[in-house]
Amino acid sequence: MKLINRYNYLERLEAVKDIPDIKVVTGIRRSGKSILLDEFSNLCEADDNANVVRINLNQKKFADLLYSDNLYDYIESQHQQEKNNYLFIDEVQMCDGFEGVINSLHDEALYDIYLTGSNAFLLSSDLATLFGGRVFEINMFPFSFKEYLKYYPSDDIDGAFDDYYRRGGMSGSYLYRNDADAKKYIEGIYRATIVKDIVRKYNIENEDLLVMIANFLMDNVGNNTSIRNVASKLTSDTYKTNDKTVGAYINYLCHSFMFYPIQRYDIKGKKYLESEKKYYLADLSFRFAELGTKFTDYGHLYENLVALELFRKGYEVYVGKLYTKEIDFVAKKDGSLIYIQVSDDITRTETLEREIKPLLSIKDAYPKMIIARTKHEKMQQDGVEIVDIARWLLGEQ
Repeated sequence: MKLINRYNYLERLEAVKDIPDIKVVTGIRRSGKSILLDEFSNLCEADDNANVVRINLNQKKFADLLYSDNLYDYIESQHQQEKNNYLFIDEVQMCDGFEGVINSLHDEALYDIYLTGSNAFLLSSDLATLFGGRVFEINMFPFSFKEYLKYYPSDDIDGAFDDYYRRGGMSGSYLYRNDADAKKYIEGIYRATIVKDIVRKYNIENEDLLVMIANFLMDNVGNNTSIRNVASKLTSDTYKTNDKTVGAYINYLCHSFMFYPIQRYDIKGKKYLESEKKYYLADLSFRFAELGTKFTDYGHLYENLVALELFRKGYEVYVGKLYTKEIDFVAKKDGSLIYIQVSDDITRTETLEREIKPLLSIKDAYPKMIIARTKHEKMQQDGVEIVDIARWLLGEQ
């Protein structure tokens, strides 16, 4: 398998190296967490004064360490005085009682600790409970478009974007020689996430309902989602459900990193709104694998790409509301804001006017932008930047 360095994640790990927190890499299955851990441990090993202990509990040679006492004794025996000690454990949840081991090692300040594991046991919502709040979480995403172009170099940015849009960022699927086999690979990840990371974790009895809710959210990407409406649409003679169950199942899907919820933000009132969040998919390949080429609004799927890229870049992301108008994204970082509209084709005057009007209604001086499939260099109208989505994803605009 071809490997590329994912420098943004390596830089984030380097920035917290030797800081006394337990570093945990989270993210959707097969997003590259284990490979990242290997790459960073190799960088640490390059220091002559470093002692690096690497454990992958999936591997048979570490079978004795599936018991917490054995795991602790082994790690303690590998510690070297007068050296910088680094501990990397992949699939840490396979050891029963792992949290006690990690907490003890952290309290004793024996190692700088880095972990990955199954989403069923290392969910964002559980980390503070497991490790007493002494955690630094790095959420890892599938390949960005920029990373895709490192894997498949091309001078044809627009053609490459069309391929990336269809194939997605789950790099394990790139190994397969035809689309049908790649689709099976993606379906396998999706089913494993549903069954292993959610059904088993929460003892869910109605797996079919969970899949129906996940598929509904995939089909509804970019639209405001009311839990009550979802429950109403999915209730039938076969399935009976309610707001509470649907809300819980959606939360489970988000905790497993399959979906990312985005809250609404009242731009005029400067306050957050609780009603009708939007949900964006961890990678569009899951939608194409599960729903096929079912018709959708391309603009909404482009929104999905933009939302994930904003998350990768460390922004807080909200859906903006200004009176009756909606702004696709309000992105916040370092005390500043960016207002963003996302569209497919803005060549028609009425479409451009529809997209730009909500932005011009905002009276503050923060940057305003339309991201669309223009295939052209950056433009500007009435102070609003208009950029091509492929070139924006590459950081060129």
